[in-house]
Formats: sequence, structure tokens, C-alpha cells
Amino acid sequence: MDAKFKALLVNKDGERQSVAITELAEADLMDGEVTVAVEHSTVNYKDGLAITGKAPIIRRFPLIPGIDLAGSVLRSEDPRFHRGDGIVVNGCGLGETHHGGYAERARVRGDWVIKLPENISTVQAMAIGTAGYTAMLCVLALEKEGLTPEKGDVLVTGAAGGVGSVAIALLEKLNYRVVASSRRAEQEGDYLRGLGADEIIDARDLSGTGNPLGKERWAGAIDSLGSRTLANILSQIKYDGAVAACGLAQGSDLPATVMPFILRDVTLAGVNSVATPRKKREEAWDRLAKDLDLAKLGSMTSRARLEDLPALASEILAGQVRGRVVIDI
Repeated sequence: MDAKFKALLVNKDGERQSVAITELAEADLMDGEVTVAVEHSTVNYKDGLAITGKAPIIRRFPLIPGIDLAGSVLRSEDPRFHRGDGIVVNGCGLGETHHGGYAERARVRGDWVIKLPENISTVQAMAIGTAGYTAMLCVLALEKEGLTPEKGDVLVTGAAGGVGSVAIALLEKLNYRVVASSRRAEQEGDYLRGLGADEIIDARDLSGTGNPLGKERWAGAIDSLGSRTLANILSQIKYDGAVAACGLAQGSDLPATVMPFILRDVTLAGVNSVATPRKKREEAWDRLAKDLDLAKLGSMTSRARLEDLPALASEILAGQVRGRVVIDI
């Protein structure tokens, strides 16, 4: 008998998208070499877009959303993994074209699966999630461009969100001086300083029309907003500095000029967490195990259930979710 399990399922009828908790069987899962007992997932901005239908994240219906999952291996046809292994999967089409993490069971391809470092539990893996993993990829991108603490301040936008919160904690442990930009700067001041921010600025100061080339302020930046904010950041990066761009919460446009690039030798490094090669994924998780203060990770994390996801999806799009949310499956 095919065991039943609980899942959040998104369906579509014409232009109308619906979300419901339902019961499925393992026969309903998609192809893959590794079957997982999912213990935890999380909610990212992209999950918010998927569940609400505000953007066409989900490209086949019906689908279980959730771009992250962590749990233990139930069965594996891939010799790299064995029953009981603690594993994590980020991106790779989860919650977009392949059933994702908002279910008690998942079946995924072996090449997507990363064994968890020994000091990271499945709860902590989802407190990190795609947001924290993306923050680590951004740090790696800045390091690749030669950024060091001695070169100056690093700006983090969307600082109270998932990417921003983990980025601040990582940069602080790596001895950078961190400037946090938040539209909730006053309310979130204590939270951001607790994560390691040395200075907090109002995000509105960066979101309007700016100059093609401004005063040099930061050696590097991690940006999850895009649009005018990213353009203004680029115009104020110091000579030979770099920006890691990983999001478009403000918009997908970039109303900038080439001046920062050709007059100050600035580098704009794009970060795509979905299609990251396996070797780089493993490097990112190894670095997270070493360079992320897990006590600070705990301080930025709250817990929720599958039933809470529809409300959380709207809240994260409205910028009302602080830090990271672990979904207990």
C-alpha cells in the first residue's frame, strides 16, 4: 500500500490559482533517485511569489511549492546517499517545475542533493535556506573580486530580510565593517546590531533618482533589491570595489550608467542560487558550517507550520517578515 503524506498543493484553473493542504501518495511524486522524509522547509521571497501567484514562479500545475527542503534519506538509488543521511536541497527547480519542500515526502535527483555538514541540523539548514545560502554565494563572489575587510565598509540592502540577515552575520564574523540598509531602520535597529551591523541607514536614501557617479562610500555591497537602489549603490562604490546582486525586490530594471565601471573599475557580480554547479554548492555549505555564527542564526529565526504558509507568503512580499522562518513539516 502506497503510504499517504500531507502536502501544500498549488493548482490553477484558467487565471485563478488556488492553494490547499491535501493528502498525496508517493506515486504522486516526480522522478528522482533519492526519496526524502522532509523534516523542515522555509519561506523565501520567491516562495511568496509562487504561493500568491504574483509572479509566474510555478511553471507546471498542480505543484507542491517550496524551493528548499531538509530531511533524511528514506531510499536512494544514488550510491552517494544512504538511508538516514541528513540532506539539504536548494533550488534546482524545486517549487517551480518539480515538487518542492512543502510536503512530508519528496523525491529528487541525486545531483541536487547535498549532505549536511555535521554541525548543521535540518532545522538550521532551513533557517539558512536559499536566502542564507544565497548570502554565502554573494560573500564568495565578493571574495573572488578581491574584497577584504581592510578595503572598507560593505553595504547590505534588505538587511532585515533573509538574505540580508545572514549576510550581516557572515560578514561580521569575517571581520568586515557592515552597513545595513533597511526601510525599517528605526524599528529594526536593535535586531540588526545584534546580528553584527556597525551602522544602519534608511533604505529610502538609496531608492530614488541618484547621480550617475556619487561620493565613494563602500568597498563592496550585497544587494537583493535591484532597480534604482542597485544603480545608486554602483554609483557610490569605491575604486576597484564590487557588488554582488542576487535579487529584484524593488524591480528588475537597472537605471544606471557605465560610469562606475569605466571610471572606478567597479565589478557587478550576478548571483544565481538556482543553477549553481554542485561543487560551488558544496563549497557554500562548507563555508556556512565554518563562517556562520549559529547562535545568531537562531536569533533571526522563527517557526511556523504548513498551515501558516498562505499568510506568510503575503507577509514576506509586503516586507513584514523579519529574518528567517523555518516551516516544521
